[in-house]
Amino acid sequence: MYAVVKTGGKQYKVSEGDLLKVEKLEGAVGDTVELTEVLMVGGEKVTIGTPLVPSASVIGKIIEQGKDKKVLVFKAKRRKNSRKLNGHRQLRTVLKIEKINA
Repeated sequence: MYAVVKTGGKQYKVSEGDLLKVEKLEGAVGDTVELTEVLMVGGEKVTIGTPLVPSASVIGKIIEQGKDKKVLVFKAKRRKNSRKLNGHRQLRTVLKIEKINA
């Protein structure tokens, strides 16, 4: 069984036992998180939401809270000797999907 969930403005296809890296969710390591924005549930019978599947949820356990790799942003203007370098590290949460409730 699999599901398509929406979190942090992105959509992810998940199955039970998957590790999922998403944008930061509130909670400590070891806490349980319930994702209620389920767009589709698949398996033997496929259910597509309009836009969400009613009474469907995905339960995951927080494995890690941390920062992602640094993304460098470089801006330059030609012939002006104008350069700017910025870095950004997005906060992220690693989830282990435990159960899909259809």
